Amino acid sequence: MAPLTYPITRKTDQVDDYHGTLVADPYRWLEDDRSDETARWVAAQNAVTFGYLDRIPWRDALRQRLTALVDYPRTSAPEQRGPWLLFARNDGLQNQPVYYVQRGENGEAEVLLDPNALSPDGTTRVAGLTFDRQARYIAYMVSHAGSDWQQIRVIDVDTRQVLPDTVDWVKVSAIAWHGDGFFYSRYPQPGADEGAFSAKNDDHQVFYHALGTPQEHDRLVYHDPENLQRFHVLGTTEDERFAVLSVSDRGKGKDGNALLVKDLRDPHGEFMPVWTAFDDQFTVLENDGDALLILTNHDAPNQRVVRVHPHAPAPTAWTTIIAERAEPLEAVGTAGGRLFAQYLHDVTSRVHVYGYDGTFERDVTLPGLGTIMGFAGERDAQQLFYTFTSFTAPATVYRYDLGTGTSSLYRGVDLPFDPKAFETTQVFVTSRDGTRVPAFIVAKKGLTLDSNNPTLLYGYGGFNVSLPPAFSALRVAFLEQGGVYVQANLRGGGEYGEAWHQAGMKEHKQNVFDDFIAVAEWLIAQGYTRSERLAIQGGSNGGLLVGAIMTQRPELARVALPAVGVMDMLRFHTFTIGWNWIADYGSSEDPEAFRYLYAYSPLHNLRDGTSYPATLITTADHDDRVVPAHSFKFAARLQEAHAGETPVLIRIETQSGHGSSSLTKQIEEMADVYSFVFLNMGVEPVFS
Repeated sequence: MAPLTYPITRKTDQVDDYHGTLVADPYRWLEDDRSDETARWVAAQNAVTFGYLDRIPWRDALRQRLTALVDYPRTSAPEQRGPWLLFARNDGLQNQPVYYVQRGENGEAEVLLDPNALSPDGTTRVAGLTFDRQARYIAYMVSHAGSDWQQIRVIDVDTRQVLPDTVDWVKVSAIAWHGDGFFYSRYPQPGADEGAFSAKNDDHQVFYHALGTPQEHDRLVYHDPENLQRFHVLGTTEDERFAVLSVSDRGKGKDGNALLVKDLRDPHGEFMPVWTAFDDQFTVLENDGDALLILTNHDAPNQRVVRVHPHAPAPTAWTTIIAERAEPLEAVGTAGGRLFAQYLHDVTSRVHVYGYDGTFERDVTLPGLGTIMGFAGERDAQQLFYTFTSFTAPATVYRYDLGTGTSSLYRGVDLPFDPKAFETTQVFVTSRDGTRVPAFIVAKKGLTLDSNNPTLLYGYGGFNVSLPPAFSALRVAFLEQGGVYVQANLRGGGEYGEAWHQAGMKEHKQNVFDDFIAVAEWLIAQGYTRSERLAIQGGSNGGLLVGAIMTQRPELARVALPAVGVMDMLRFHTFTIGWNWIADYGSSEDPEAFRYLYAYSPLHNLRDGTSYPATLITTADHDDRVVPAHSFKFAARLQEAHAGETPVLIRIETQSGHGSSSLTKQIEEMADVYSFVFLNMGVEPVFS
């Protein structure tokens, strides 16, 4: 293709003083997502990007192949409450899954809620569906165009009528029913002079909404005006006896939460502190009479379950129900008076069943090595449902009988391709400091190690988030062309517990980048690929990862795909809920943290005259989690600094957020990403 001419981005003389170090920020004006100048810049960049993508000859065929691959029915595991089974189903190409209810397993499934009817372009999402205790109503959250802002609505399960109740400006919230209403968390409505998608979010409050009343009459339940950058999320136990308030102080760098409990039988009762520090994590699973069963990493980096009495919360009075093990305890579900402990063993799921008193009952035999979701139900449940998936097995629903401890297939999946054509291998790579780092490799069976395979290396490495095996029909379009997909399980994630997480936090963040580089170099050394056929990809914190790798090792990969990345590590905490990430990153307001943040911040480490990989930055106009200004400023600086002939482009989606807001947009974006990858690797895909 002909050389590209990029839009000229205006520069200013903005300079900030960080503890005596002067740092230029010439593209600060791009942070104003409401300005006409920013809008013109976005339009100009998109014109260049889509002009380039439009000229790729196989782009339409690739989009058609992606559409065909994802065109199969997909159904979630049912949630059983009272007489009802609630589940979501996508018939294939619906932008949003449709929610259904049915009476018992033999009842007829009927549409409860179709999000596709809520907006003409299919970008309105529904999430968080929660039954009240009597299974009369379901409260749910609606978000538009990918925004994190949510509105709570309520539907009558019997009549399918949506009630007039609406609750606005909800963010980082549960829906916790109690009687004829529910608790929720919200922020004050942004002022007329603030940007709803970029302004800093402060003063998280908890309210109670009584059905049939306007939101302005909602009762304030908890408010902490002295600590405006804390999250306050309230839940209730299944019997609605206890209200459980989790408070986090991540804006001050604390990675745990405080825990307060109120006995709702007492209308005049106050919240009782169970734990008031913020260095450890506490999650109430359920109550067992007067006691609470709590999942915690206090004195147990891999987590354990303890019994705590709210009136005697001192650790000396705790009883350990499930002790810490060598494997991280990722989650615990409750159903039928049992605890379903879900562990990770080398990044694949294991499930063990215990009684509320900690008595071991049995191991759950799973369909294979992969990832499970589910294992939760009511206290008197006789069965529950869960999904199992792997890189080569689509999410499949199984029924688990609590009496016999056996699983049986509940709903199979018919795919428009043969997943048995592909295989998964797990490898372990030695990082720079000797740490053993796992990675999954997915490819066609019979792969030849001739260093010629187009390879996509994906990573995240942060926030205690694990990357277990998961199926993607869209990924098959890359694998069919001889591509190799590699998923690296980097430090900073939760694959091996809290110690693994902390080894990639704050001043240890360089470990994450070193792990990723080690996996890339191993793939090259083993003959899977070479730098000219390697693409690196990540989103959000993973976008930061890709940005850092680009600046530290620009020659390592031919293609870079940073998506919705945190690129300005000096100012991330000044937008929306970015202050929440200080617990993982640290803050530039701290002199020591500034030193290491400045050392790897992608925006600040681009160097003039450097040849960078072919880069396709992706972001969206409604991303109010990692605001698009991160990507805007990074793109402007990258285009200025880049000395090579490879394209460096930014693709800015409209009516979308931190992830694609509809299936249509997801397909279009993946067609563009894969087309860009193949073109810049010199690979011409062939479609039968």
